[in-house]
Amino acid sequence: MSNILIVGGGFAGVWSAASAAKLRRAHGLSEPDLRITVVTAGDDLVIRPRLYEADADRMRVPLDRVLGPIGVRRVAGTVTGIDTATRAVTAIRRDGTTAELPYDRLVLASGSQVVRPKVPGAEHLFDIDTLAGAATLEAHLRRLPERPAEAGRYTAVVVGAGFTGLEIATELIGRLGDIAPADRIRVVLVERLEEVGPELGPGPRPAIEKALADLGVEVRLGVSVAEVTRDEVRLSDGSVIPAATVVWTAGMTASPLTAAIPGAKDRLGRLDVDEHLRVRGLPEVFAAGDTAAAVSPAEGRVVMQSCQHAVPQGKFAGHNVAADLLGEALVTFQPMPYVTCLALGPAGAVVTAGWDREVQMTEQQAKYLKTTINTEWIYPPVDDPAALLEQAGPKAEFPEYRPEERRAS
Repeated sequence: MSNILIVGGGFAGVWSAASAAKLRRAHGLSEPDLRITVVTAGDDLVIRPRLYEADADRMRVPLDRVLGPIGVRRVAGTVTGIDTATRAVTAIRRDGTTAELPYDRLVLASGSQVVRPKVPGAEHLFDIDTLAGAATLEAHLRRLPERPAEAGRYTAVVVGAGFTGLEIATELIGRLGDIAPADRIRVVLVERLEEVGPELGPGPRPAIEKALADLGVEVRLGVSVAEVTRDEVRLSDGSVIPAATVVWTAGMTASPLTAAIPGAKDRLGRLDVDEHLRVRGLPEVFAAGDTAAAVSPAEGRVVMQSCQHAVPQGKFAGHNVAADLLGEALVTFQPMPYVTCLALGPAGAVVTAGWDREVQMTEQQAKYLKTTINTEWIYPPVDDPAALLEQAGPKAEFPEYRPEERRAS
């Protein structure tokens, strides 16, 4: 019997498990012949790209309804250690007992997390990095009408004008509008650099700036947060914004579990992997998703920390760990063509193609595609092993994106 152990129950972890199970089935092996185990603290696959939306509790899929039907074992526990010398992972189960999980091949797919700032009053910050964080923000917003009618009650400051910051800032216009009159709502977007969407490049910036202006989102560039209290934010230029809600989105880093894996890492803490997603220098360890600094061979670029890249990485890594144990040739990671689809709240969305981010569509047409991705394409099939395995494997991706067809529709 051989053991494949996958750490993480996000997009990369789920598709790693499914792809390994697909190859196991193709070889006619039983579950005991090639055991596939996913260890994760939660019971659900969290649809993390949707956590800027309201009703965060809806954004999850029960893992047992995805993994169980394809014969993947799940261990509910928090991983506390990885020993690559003995090929074992340590986890704490919910009952407090310790599980020692051996592996022949390991896939580290434990994701990423927001970088929490070290500023006075950081305990007053909200984030939408996790389901718990998004639910806490949701509960807070619903309680705002109960607060005293003071300055800033319906003001939200979003820190960081990157992808996540833009999506939550524009979405908050509508979410606050559901609980307060329009003339009392204020959303302020704070960015320490001198432009919005700095990592998105100049291509989509005009569409983003138009959406922010149309929605009335105030933009403060070239400043950072100096202090946060329960009802106001002090910026680095000395200005003070009365605000009951401050959402932090500035900066992401790979899961701390990457520190347990010897070897080189990039500035985000991601592991250096080869073309097969194997960690360099560790033949038994693979990484996928936000833990892997995977390179797109066609462009020679390191892919982004995103669902779009986590899904195919999971499919390739899962296939390759099983292939490695079964004596098959490993396949070279090939990501999907790079597409950016940024939600902009009531203003719609903007869709770009390629690493130069050429704008393909904007506003409500782009919103249609974003909604399709969020509500259909990124959800794995549940209770349907045939459909799940059909979508697994290194050659199966999201439905093909054809911007010319979308523009004509």
